Amino acid sequence: MKLYLAVAVLMLAFVAYTEAQEQTIEERFSNFGDQVAEASKNLAEKAKATFADIQNSKFATDSRDWFQTQIDNLKAKLA
Repeated sequence: MKLYLAVAVLMLAFVAYTEAQEQTIEERFSNFGDQVAEASKNLAEKAKATFADIQNSKFATDSRDWFQTQIDNLKAKLA
C-alpha cells in the first residue's frame, strides 16, 4: 500500500515539474517574440530616420533641383 502512495506522489511531482518546465519554455518563447518585435520596431524607426536624413541632405536637394532645372529647360526647348 505504501508503494502505491509513493508512486502516486512521484507521478504528481513529475507532472508538476513538467508543467513548470513547459511554462518557462512558453515564457521564453513569449519573451523572445517580444524582443524580436522590439528590435524590428527599433530597426524600422532607425531606417525611417536615415532615409529622411538622406532625403533632406544638401546633396539630395541640390540633385533634385538640378534635375528639375534640366527638365524645365528641355520642356522649354521642345515647346
